[in-house]
Amino acid sequence: MRRKGKGDGGYVATALVLAALVAMPFLALVWLAVSGASSNWSHLATTILPEASLVTAELMLGVALLTGTMGVVTAWLVASFEFPGRRLFSWALVLPLAVPTYIAAYAFVEFLHFAGPVQTAIRALFGYSSSRDYWFPEIRSLPGAVLILSSVLYPYVYLTVRMVFLMQGRKAADVARTLGASQATIFLRILLPLARPAIAVGVTLALMEAVNDIGAVEFLGVRTLTFAVYSTWLNRGDLYGATQIALLMLAVIVLLVTVERLARRQQRFTLGRSDRPQPGSERLAGGRAFLATAACALPIVLGFGIPFLILGDYGLRRLDQLADPQLWRAFRNTVALASITGLVTVTAGFLLAYGVRLTGSKRLVLMTRLAVLGYAVPGTVLAIGILIPLAGLDNFVDARMRETFDVSTGLLLSGSGFAIVYAGFVRFMAMGHGSLESGFAKLSPHLDMAARTLGRAPGATLVEVLLPLMRPALLTAFLLVFVEASKELSATILLRPFDFETLATFVYAQTSRSAFEEGAVAALLIVLVGILPVAILNRSILAETARS
Repeated sequence: MRRKGKGDGGYVATALVLAALVAMPFLALVWLAVSGASSNWSHLATTILPEASLVTAELMLGVALLTGTMGVVTAWLVASFEFPGRRLFSWALVLPLAVPTYIAAYAFVEFLHFAGPVQTAIRALFGYSSSRDYWFPEIRSLPGAVLILSSVLYPYVYLTVRMVFLMQGRKAADVARTLGASQATIFLRILLPLARPAIAVGVTLALMEAVNDIGAVEFLGVRTLTFAVYSTWLNRGDLYGATQIALLMLAVIVLLVTVERLARRQQRFTLGRSDRPQPGSERLAGGRAFLATAACALPIVLGFGIPFLILGDYGLRRLDQLADPQLWRAFRNTVALASITGLVTVTAGFLLAYGVRLTGSKRLVLMTRLAVLGYAVPGTVLAIGILIPLAGLDNFVDARMRETFDVSTGLLLSGSGFAIVYAGFVRFMAMGHGSLESGFAKLSPHLDMAARTLGRAPGATLVEVLLPLMRPALLTAFLLVFVEASKELSATILLRPFDFETLATFVYAQTSRSAFEEGAVAALLIVLVGILPVAILNRSILAETARS
């Protein structure tokens, strides 16, 4: 089916252009890192980096363990058992994806601080008069950050593992059950090893989000490497030192991506009609049913319920903001930027994934791997890497136009929404391409062969056969990018044009003035914008498994 050599040129050229667009910010960062010496490097190397590296490692370990546990356990329960609320939980467990990490952090602090409902209820119940009378865990801490980030990031693990349990785990579990194996044995010795590659994929995505987060860790007072980059650049005015730390982070993320690739290197399978999912094969009752219901409800309450409760409470007090035209301009900007970013990213990711499937070119595979590294760089640092080449190009065009036509073009690229879309394209290419690559992996290569024997050219095969079958994967990729782009904060703050707001920057501006209540309506809109795509995403994934 794969035609090595013949016809590779167009796909390789396309991949080369896309890889160059993604590589340009990285090259700018490398140039910055090596072209100047940081005046603070000795201080950074001896005091900042060791502590930040340790905190980042502890955060990653905690998030990996907690997201892995929450995602795997909930996926296993929903896919393998019938219990009260299972149908509701099967889609509600993905709702935390609609909640940005920084909004979750704001909401948790409001919920758990001294004047919040939890501590207020404790004082009323036990008659305490001040915080000195009782002990309460500090949410603004490393464990608090692990809990908050894991509560909104576990759906990455849940989605990938649930599909494996539904599609591949059923038959193996049925065979083991007929041989007398208990559910615990089936889970530990069959399903868990079978899902190991999917767990690696989901945990890696969660870890990359956790490492790249700046809004939540800054608010919670957790000094990670990402915060060190942000602080070194903006607080110390040391751009060279910031880019050097960023390159260290890039090495960490490349290691994560490599581990994820190795983990699913052998995960190549196609599905037949006999592999239809049959969730909930065993009905639970009594205490087991209660525990299953509680285990599925708790992550939803933590990752979605608490943020939505706080935002809803504050939002109802600020309904007058719904008449604010600035809020609705931010809403329109958010939807427009997220939609354009999704379309651009999915189109590019599809070209790369289909080119690899059609040609099998090793050069194309290599350039594709380079093109998906944008997820590795924090949005703040990525914005620096984008501003430098775009501003240089704008200045060059402006100078030529002044010399030739005596007309100033101004900032055509760096001063427009193009820069934000470009940052989203670089940042989320890995997410869009990964979904499309997985979608192609599920289509048997015999489909292409059969179409070719019937006289169909590759283009006709793509349009008539593959595209209809790839619709769920295309929709999944677009929705994933749309949801992430609508929540993006760090790059948008630096790249947005003057007097240009998105919902994320609107919330950040209010919170930076210690007025989270004033940004509650905008934060609620961010969550609502994400809920519909997340619901469609979950429905699409379930429909895809049902058709397989």
